Amino acid sequence: MAGAMDLQSDAVIAFPKLDVFSTYRDCTLAISKLLPDVRGVEIRSRTEDGPIIEIVSDWRGGGDIPAIARAVLSEGMLAWTDHTRWNSETLSCDFRTETRVLTDAFRCQGKTLFSDDGSGATRMSVRGTLSIDASKIRGIPGFLAGRVGRAIEEAIGGSIRRNLVATGKALATLLAQKRAT
Repeated sequence: MAGAMDLQSDAVIAFPKLDVFSTYRDCTLAISKLLPDVRGVEIRSRTEDGPIIEIVSDWRGGGDIPAIARAVLSEGMLAWTDHTRWNSETLSCDFRTETRVLTDAFRCQGKTLFSDDGSGATRMSVRGTLSIDASKIRGIPGFLAGRVGRAIEEAIGGSIRRNLVATGKALATLLAQKRAT
């Protein structure tokens, strides 16, 4: 099995941390429309228990993938489910992502923290891990599993990092729009 890849992303958003936190938690649909790699999102469930809000959402990617490539890739390869647990007391969000394909081989989880950067802006810090166990992917010989797993981790990890940066920009855009109205 390949080792886990660290996922790290930081964004500074020029709005107070509570505003950034609540906008990210409550405006998923609006944020998704500003992400180039996302074609759609559906909120499956949202449960509230005091300061804790748990959300399960289904995402469809492939927004920037050419149509010809999408014809080869199955919808399952471009879809995932996010399980998030938002804590308004700690201004944090624990997340776990499940894919529609490679479900036994794929693991992605982590935490997003929202903190004041000292200037009144918010530092949104994402820390997590991604691992692909290519030995669980049918058709990949055992002697290649480590190398293939690392290659898949790099490709998916790069996409996740790009989307995290885009999410920070989308949050800033939404908050600026709210402020203007």
